Amino acid sequence: MTTELVDKKIVVMGGSSGIGLAAAEALVARGAHVTVTGRNKTKLEQAVRGAGLPLQADAVDATSVEALRGFYARFGPFDHLVLTVSGAKGAGNLPDLDVADLREGFEAKFFAHFLAAKEALPTLARDGSITFVSAGSARSWLPGTVGLAAINGAVEAMVRPLARELKPLRVNAVSPGVIETGWWEAFPAEPRRQMLSGLAAMSLVGRNGRPEEVAAAIVYLVTNGFVTGTILEIDGGLRSA
Repeated sequence: MTTELVDKKIVVMGGSSGIGLAAAEALVARGAHVTVTGRNKTKLEQAVRGAGLPLQADAVDATSVEALRGFYARFGPFDHLVLTVSGAKGAGNLPDLDVADLREGFEAKFFAHFLAAKEALPTLARDGSITFVSAGSARSWLPGTVGLAAINGAVEAMVRPLARELKPLRVNAVSPGVIETGWWEAFPAEPRRQMLSGLAAMSLVGRNGRPEEVAAAIVYLVTNGFVTGTILEIDGGLRSA
């Protein structure tokens, strides 16, 4: 075990499943004190128990300023913030894209990231870091992703100006490609299988990604003190396919 995270306090928001939970597991395995948050208390507690690691859990709605302020106030000073909160809305071709769904998608992801980062500043260490998790849709050409591109593009657009504005606090993002997590369960089973199979075939490595591969990139951004203002793509080369 490396020592750079031993006894560091880290918050992973959106850590009840998928990339967030994998990141929390990877960070605690390196000696950090990790607290994961999510809106669903039952799901969050089940995830923490299932992980079998010394993770702490706290139910927080990252879209609520009051909930965030209350959480940070009781949590106290900490070193690193990882934001993996997301929603399932915003996909679809432009003629069929429901504006209400797109607004909900922005609330669940962009505004959750924005508010969680903003409200953390009074208690987040100045020599710590914020790591956003966007998505490869921010730069993809895939039909049906215009809404997702807008949401994730907005998240990524914050990285560089915040890195300069908040220095020496480091601000980065990971931009995952197609990662097989529960996010895809919003789609019916057979169309989901066909979609994931087709996307895997497009990847330069011939498969879709795993949550732990994105988690490894998050650990890198958290621990490397000379990296800031960076968006790290973890997509199996899909952007070049």
